[in-house]
Amino acid sequence: MKTYALTVFDKTGEKLLDESFEASSNDEAKEIGQERLAEKGYSEYTHRCVSPEAKLVLFHR
Repeated sequence: MKTYALTVFDKTGEKLLDESFEASSNDEAKEIGQERLAEKGYSEYTHRCVSPEAKLVLFHR
């Protein structure tokens, strides 16, 4: 399992969410990230999910 970082920002650049979670693959991390964003109501905010290798797995601006 790898640890991924999920971060959400508002329009001013303030960080609204900064959490990490574990997933076995980038595809699984993308699904988990999308689920967490939907649960917390952040799907339409600027967000990113980054792998331990610093690869963008999920991004929305």
